Amino acid sequence: MMAKGHRQPAIIAGVFLACLLLVLAVVPARTQQVPIPKTAAEVPGPAPGTAMTREYVQMVGRMAYFWGWPLVNLANRAKAASAAVEPVVMGGMPVGSGRLAMLTTYMSPEEKSIECPNQDVVYGSGFFDLHQEPIVFQIPDLGERFWVYALYDARTDEFSQIGKAYGTKPGFYLMVGPDWKGETPVGITAIVRSSTALALAVPRIFLNDTEEDHQAIQPLISQVLFYPLSEFDGTMKIRDWRKLPRLPAPWPADQKTELPYVHPETFFDELPALMKLVPPLPGEEALYNWIGSVLDAAAKAPEIKKTLRETAVAAERELITWVLMPWRLNGRPAGNGWNSPVNNAQWGTDYLNRTATARSNMFDNRPEETKYIYTDNDSHGKQLNGRNSYTITFANGQMPPVQGFWSLTLYNTEHFFHPNPLQRYSLGTKNKKLKYNPDGSLTLYAGAKSPGKDKETNWLPAPKGPFSLYIRAYWADKAILDGSWTPPNVERLK
Repeated sequence: MMAKGHRQPAIIAGVFLACLLLVLAVVPARTQQVPIPKTAAEVPGPAPGTAMTREYVQMVGRMAYFWGWPLVNLANRAKAASAAVEPVVMGGMPVGSGRLAMLTTYMSPEEKSIECPNQDVVYGSGFFDLHQEPIVFQIPDLGERFWVYALYDARTDEFSQIGKAYGTKPGFYLMVGPDWKGETPVGITAIVRSSTALALAVPRIFLNDTEEDHQAIQPLISQVLFYPLSEFDGTMKIRDWRKLPRLPAPWPADQKTELPYVHPETFFDELPALMKLVPPLPGEEALYNWIGSVLDAAAKAPEIKKTLRETAVAAERELITWVLMPWRLNGRPAGNGWNSPVNNAQWGTDYLNRTATARSNMFDNRPEETKYIYTDNDSHGKQLNGRNSYTITFANGQMPPVQGFWSLTLYNTEHFFHPNPLQRYSLGTKNKKLKYNPDGSLTLYAGAKSPGKDKETNWLPAPKGPFSLYIRAYWADKAILDGSWTPPNVERLK
């Protein structure tokens, strides 16, 4: 039998154990699982104040430069346009800020503001700050004529489906910014919302290459206007665009290349503010944090800022300048040596093709509106050169299948028109005097030398040097969109 004195510690221990079990029963056990992030906001980013090597800054800076190049390009175009108090035509280019500017005919060959212009449509252009006020835009009754209003956000993505291909009706429409919460005004047919406050409008309206159509289109395009909502009164406003002020080109007479809108020396001075104005797409939050951590460090450390500046200069030379100009590096193969983008103006996170297009051919339309197909080479993979002569033959029944129109444009090595005595830069649906072969096929000619007087209606004059060819298919049929239609070979004549 246990003595009374020996039983007391056992009783105390028993009571303690019972209390402990009671506490454990009341207080739940701590989980061993660290919570798994379910949203981008729950994912930790780079820690502030982290030491960064020169090599790390260069790596992030290179990526940031390639990623941000189109955004800075568009923002600087908008800044340049804002210098025009009223819409103007400057150096052959319509320039508007807060309002639209419209041409009244094809783009002129003197234009050096944007590469790969076309001579199939009448262009308009206007940049808008949607922080200030929504913008009303008018759509007249354009009948059977193909047209599209391409509305771009600050990423160069289209955010609208406005045009003939979409069955858009005439009337008044409203373009608003991401934070606009107003009511739809009476008389407005529909609202389109940009994901960024900075937006660009580029209407394109088809024009036949005849004197009759040049006259017929004037009263129609006079109703193509963009203006602040505060000026909307429900009536169709009219402006005679032929009276638009015309200013000389703000570039040297011997300018060959596109005007530079991205300056590597100042790129990383401009990018931080722009990233605040252009919010990340879903899935881009980590990229913004990654780039932002280096930009924040650069704001506090001059040596990091210096490294970023040097990285931008090198990246412009090594990744952008002429590296992204060749068409074989734009889009993907379309057959017979041609290439074509498949997600134009709806880039999302396809940063490679977004930047490649911004460098070589900025402001594409969406594929449903325009399919772009281009080449620098002949059927043997050799660079096209005006010292040679070439044929491009569309077999009978194999013309580009479109519901809108098609064209073949010739560009020089800088992707601009080659001035020539015929003042001809493209051929296609707009040309009513093309000569077809007896079997119904169509042969077009390209080269510096005339193919002969009897063939000159079908000739695209080329420079005596490298050039490229570019097919546009507006409102393309399914066969072009899915790649089952193949562009023709470009054959060098012996």
